[in-house]
Amino acid sequence: MLWRDDPAAVRPMLATTAVAPLEAGDLAYEPKYDGIRAIAAMEPGGAVRFWSRLGNEKTAQFPEVAGALRQWARRLDRPVVVDGEIVATDEDGRPLGFQRLQGRIHLKAAPRKGAPVTYIVFDLLRDGDEDLRARPLRERRARLEALIDRSGNTHVRPSEQVIGDGRALHARAQAEGWEGLIAKRLDSRYAAGRRSPDWRKLKLVRRQACVVGGWTDPRGSRPFFGALLLGVYDERGRLQYVGHTGAGFTDAELGRVWKRLHALETKTSPFAVTPRTNERPHWTRPELVAEVKFTEWTADGRLRHPTYLGLRDDMRPQDVRKEPDTLLEKPVARAERASAADRRTRPRISPTAIGRLLEQIDAIERGRGDGVLELPGGDRLEVTNLRKVFWGRLKLTKADLFRHYIRVAPYILPAIADRPLVMKRYPNGVDAKPFYQHRAPDRRPAGVRVEYATSESETRPHLVGGSLTTLLYTVQLAAISQDPWFSRVQSEDVVDHVAFDLDPPEDAPFSRVRDAARWVRDELQTLGAPACAKTSGAGGLHVYVPMPPDTPYQAGLLFCQIVATIVARKHPKAATIERSLAARGRRIYVDSLQNVRGKTLASVYSARANAFAGVSTPVTWAEIDEGVSPRDFTIRTFAARLEAVGDLWAALRRSKGANLRAVMQYAEP
Repeated sequence: MLWRDDPAAVRPMLATTAVAPLEAGDLAYEPKYDGIRAIAAMEPGGAVRFWSRLGNEKTAQFPEVAGALRQWARRLDRPVVVDGEIVATDEDGRPLGFQRLQGRIHLKAAPRKGAPVTYIVFDLLRDGDEDLRARPLRERRARLEALIDRSGNTHVRPSEQVIGDGRALHARAQAEGWEGLIAKRLDSRYAAGRRSPDWRKLKLVRRQACVVGGWTDPRGSRPFFGALLLGVYDERGRLQYVGHTGAGFTDAELGRVWKRLHALETKTSPFAVTPRTNERPHWTRPELVAEVKFTEWTADGRLRHPTYLGLRDDMRPQDVRKEPDTLLEKPVARAERASAADRRTRPRISPTAIGRLLEQIDAIERGRGDGVLELPGGDRLEVTNLRKVFWGRLKLTKADLFRHYIRVAPYILPAIADRPLVMKRYPNGVDAKPFYQHRAPDRRPAGVRVEYATSESETRPHLVGGSLTTLLYTVQLAAISQDPWFSRVQSEDVVDHVAFDLDPPEDAPFSRVRDAARWVRDELQTLGAPACAKTSGAGGLHVYVPMPPDTPYQAGLLFCQIVATIVARKHPKAATIERSLAARGRRIYVDSLQNVRGKTLASVYSARANAFAGVSTPVTWAEIDEGVSPRDFTIRTFAARLEAVGDLWAALRRSKGANLRAVMQYAEP
């Protein structure tokens, strides 16, 4: 039976925190229950087990739920696996808050007294021999409704659900103080272990999971401790302090939490920056996760008026990040938002506007180095440290990086429009260690576009390319290159183009990279596929191929893998598809593996963080044949290049997509 003997494999589908419309024919709306997520496995005859989302078995802790599930199982003639939430309820069966479960959540057996609990079931994952996770939600839900026990069982029941119009449920949620709603796409498959935008949390109460990094001494007659010291992890894996809370505790809960804190005490602070506290602090290993509610985030990244709700054992501390708010803006359908963003973020940038921006950069640099840019369309962008040197040997500054992107804006914006961006930030210049940032900053200027996108099973708010404001904001954040996805936010699974990344060994002459590019071009010409080349801006070349409409990532990746393999077979002494540096030797690596959702290459017209301040530049095949060099194009010289040749990369957007059937036939022996 699915998961019967492997609790570690129990991984439920998770929702993203994102805006969704309250009226949509393709959505189902359910209450967001404030409890413990649990997947339950039942067999005919009454055998039952259930686990939390981290695979911790909960059967003994909630005997009334286990008993109700056994009652249901005895009525079955086949094994069943369901997904739901264990919630505390009042005498009338109305769900209560997470705090009411705290007396039960960490026990190994059921207490003699405690709040009544109910298992609210909302999904069917297996029915007999059928694994239903690949079936659409509407089918799974219909089969659950037909299967669930309705014989007066008070400790198991199906979740409420309405389809198409969530306004009345939303009004109830506001009136009754629910945590929020879940909006689920009716055609969504069950993405086990993934946080998917097909399910969206619409929060009405601000909640945040926090890692406990310590506590303070109590004041007056308060027992055990004064407040918990709380943090969340940033993109670099550092625990950032976000505030403290002493509210929300009973004396019993203070004692229970104190025992766990004391066992984890350590001499050193786990926070990236040690916080100052009013009372003497004590530090703990960051192993506990506390749930709090609060009123708002302050400008300096602190929780305002946080109140303790309870400790969680269904979250890993290292996964705790700051959660965005939803329903704080008007819910708008994604297509409407994308259309509005198109209109907002694709202004025509005239030469006059570019000239004015360059004048502003010059004036700010001559002054204090800090100031505000007035952008076309009315946006304003605060810029700082323009005199800071980013390329030490070349004496190029942050202002020089701004100048480059202002000049290339009319050319680079169409190339990165609607694409999630991954930032590689160099706050201390190219000679210092950079760090990657996928998640958009929580506080950002007006006019900066952010959308949710999912890669590697994680959904994050990403900066999205296409607007001058967003482009220059990334420069302010010291992101030297622009690194967009191969797909757009409107169609995250569909690629517009694919790329071959021709990566030479260290100190290899660039002539060998040009040879590899020509070999790739020759194979593409055999297939009748158009190809556009650009320098990487460093030591390599990129060859891009447009794809036909609705090409999934997997198909684009397979196309590149086939061509790369053929190139390596025809030129085994000079080209390879081996990933290992040792296996490559002195050969050019024909890399096709960047064509995966969430992976990126430096965009065309992007500056690069190398010794010569290169620019990723479109080049013609004639230039490759004639011996072009990446050092021909730098942020100092690039303006003349643009004036001479214009936008060579526009050819990629105009080209017809490659014939994917041709490459499959080509690969056959």
